[in-house]
Amino acid sequence: MNAQILTLKAEIEADLQAIGEIYSLLDRLPALPSDDEKQIVIAYYLHNLYSAFESIFQRIATTFENQISDQAGWHADLLRRMALNIEGIRPPVLGPAAYEGLDELRRFRHLFRSAYRVHFDPDRLALVIKKARAVQDIYREDIGRFVAFLDDLLAVS
Repeated sequence: MNAQILTLKAEIEADLQAIGEIYSLLDRLPALPSDDEKQIVIAYYLHNLYSAFESIFQRIATTFENQISDQAGWHADLLRRMALNIEGIRPPVLGPAAYEGLDELRRFRHLFRSAYRVHFDPDRLALVIKKARAVQDIYREDIGRFVAFLDDLLAVS
């Protein structure tokens, strides 16, 4: 189990690095651009941002064997599970605020993946950017608590 936990920690750190890089890219762009090209770039970064978070969640679910079996709606189920304390297995990965922001990003990613038009609703994009910024302020603390749990597991074994 130590090798699994050490691997999970390394993978989480790599994903956190990618998340930090995506936030750095978002920080370079205007808060709410008016032209379509910049909106598309921001939407692409928001899509990638959620995908990087979801990668962490998939790794955690795989390591702790609480995979999602229902293929319909598995993205929402996976995120929901990351906010759960699974007694005797693992603590929650996310607090309520991070869950709320990431759920908005998840819904936006779904919209982005299935959108065939170039224009985004500026109000919706502004909301998603706001939620992404709120997550930016707290995700390291939430995931840091989970990594501390992994460290505790390593210390006992």
